[in-house]
Amino acid sequence: MKIALCNEVLGDMEFAAQCELAAALGYEGLEVAPFTLNENPHLLGANDRARIRRSATEAGIEITGLHWLLVTPKGLSINSKEPSIRERTIDVLRRLIELCADLGGKVLVHGSPAQRQVAADDDPAEAWLRARDTFTAVADNAMKAGITYCIEPLARRETNFINTVAEAVKMVEAIDRPAFRTMIDTCSAGVTEVVPLDELIDRWLPTGNIAHIQVNDTNRRGPGQGSNQFAPIFAALKRNGYYRVVAVEPFDYFPDSRTAAAQSIGYIRGVLEALK
Repeated sequence: MKIALCNEVLGDMEFAAQCELAAALGYEGLEVAPFTLNENPHLLGANDRARIRRSATEAGIEITGLHWLLVTPKGLSINSKEPSIRERTIDVLRRLIELCADLGGKVLVHGSPAQRQVAADDDPAEAWLRARDTFTAVADNAMKAGITYCIEPLARRETNFINTVAEAVKMVEAIDRPAFRTMIDTCSAGVTEVVPLDELIDRWLPTGNIAHIQVNDTNRRGPGQGSNQFAPIFAALKRNGYYRVVAVEPFDYFPDSRTAAAQSIGYIRGVLEALK
């Protein structure tokens, strides 16, 4: 399996420098948050896309995919009651799929909690159907681009829409497209799911519905920077034949972003070495 770093961790650096540092630390990929590239990343031109991809190639690192998709432009929603907002969101998502493919990525991770929140005056069942229609509208685009689109279950403290793997799988089954799957974020799952994460992986990975993993401690720091034990998690991934990308996504950069990135990859490499 390949270990990637979510690039917003190094977001105060130029992209080429992010690539160089991540590669030097031992990461094999960067998972890019589009908002770190541009205020309108879905509109990036061909020259900018080529430059970004070239920066990664020259550093000896891959762009594995995109995440945190809908931070910018403002005003997007997958389940808004306003058709014009949903149509604009679909257009942005389709363009982000193209961006991901142009950068060499293979996965889109759809977290974006604020842009999926069900409004207090909305009917949750109707909001679910609108989100289903949004995802259906982009799933075939993902398939044609060779991209796997993953809806991310997020903790209830972040959003009230799709909090567990089981809820995400319900959406996956409703979309019924090979390019539409879900994933596990260990921070969100660790505070939401009722079973240990190794058991969660054993339950869901064999179903084929899980196409991506993000790792972080439930204290929102990087792996190895809190009380969570990641050896059982990586052992479960290995015994279930997971050899895709595992992306490191801390939110609290302790004591600073560069140290958090370095400590996380060092810890993970140690865990993987011990599991050989």
